[in-house]
Amino acid sequence: MTPQRIARLRQVLDRRQPDLTVVTDFVHKQRNLSAIVRNCDAVGIMSLHAVLGDEEYQAFRGTAMGSHHWVEVRRYGELAAALQPLRADGYQLVAAHLADNAVDFRDIDYTRPTALLLGNERRGLSTQGETMVDACVTVPMVGMVGSLNVSVASGIILAEAQRQRQEAGLYECTRIDQQTYQRLLFEWGHPAVRDYCEQRGLRYPPLNEEGEIDNPSAWYASVRAGTAPLREESGGE
Repeated sequence: MTPQRIARLRQVLDRRQPDLTVVTDFVHKQRNLSAIVRNCDAVGIMSLHAVLGDEEYQAFRGTAMGSHHWVEVRRYGELAAALQPLRADGYQLVAAHLADNAVDFRDIDYTRPTALLLGNERRGLSTQGETMVDACVTVPMVGMVGSLNVSVASGIILAEAQRQRQEAGLYECTRIDQQTYQRLLFEWGHPAVRDYCEQRGLRYPPLNEEGEIDNPSAWYASVRAGTAPLREESGGE
């Protein structure tokens, strides 16, 4: 890995926002999901919560442009399973939805821990979603079209969240814990070794200051000898 590459990875990790996320409420079109993932990566979101029921999400590479490698997509069968843990962790739940009590999307304080809920392409937000959120927001429009594509709406709202967080200085300091930082640095920088370790249940080898595997020959020797630490021994990655 070149010094430029490791510097780029560190730059991205230094700006990740662990308390900003997106939840999709049965958004099924792969192009839309992948575009939303790309929007998430652009503003520093680490994970997206996709409520899909029995549907299976597969990144549409032409739209996501590889951003699915940088944003974790967590899948759920029903909405409450995604929203309840976020509420318990102190997130405000904000839905993009044309409700009677909806407010301008710029009126929300996105510097708070926030989960943005996006509804289905055709039906919009589910009834369950309406009952679980703290606020609904809309993007004011002055044309003949009454609504935006879900991925476009997410990009507009997340851009406002990014603006507010930049003004508050939330991109100026590293906000993810060191263990997560090192794990992601390894997974992003050494995907082949990551896959090798995951397939065999091995703990990731440590990295040196340059972002390279520390003493790789010794680590590979321990793997061949069957003495490399297992993931369970370290409490998991």
